[in-house]
Amino acid sequence: MKKIAIYPGTFDPITNGHLDVIKRASKLFERLIVAVASSEDKSPIFSLDERVTMAKTALANHDNLEVVGFNSLLTDLLKKHNARAVIRGLRAVSDFEYEFMLAGMNRKLMPEIESIYLMPSEEYMFLSSSFVREVAKLKGDVSGFVPECVAQALKG
Repeated sequence: MKKIAIYPGTFDPITNGHLDVIKRASKLFERLIVAVASSEDKSPIFSLDERVTMAKTALANHDNLEVVGFNSLLTDLLKKHNARAVIRGLRAVSDFEYEFMLAGMNRKLMPEIESIYLMPSEEYMFLSSSFVREVAKLKGDVSGFVPECVAQALKG
């Protein structure tokens, strides 16, 4: 069986920190699916289609990656793609409690999955989509935090 993992997130927008985690996770699995969640309850600034397109553009040079949008339970997506691992990023202790509870819920729904946590490289430990959105909203330069396609979309 192929070793397949899913890296889910809202990716509103996808950042260089996300790309760092994706690059490293893609070396651990035969196939990595970057799953862009609809997350309408979070009121994303970009539509699901826009976020999927930006992720595909930013990840175009990676062979074992696939980018998909989804609006379902993560466990349903895992089953659909025969994936057995969920990749999650941890930046700080403050992320841990939420991630711990999420992993417990996912394991209750699908006992055979494993959650794997990767910390971004030190240069991205502070970076979040929320911070990027705030800096962009205030007309700051986000080009060092996001792929070029995202920086352009945030200007528009």
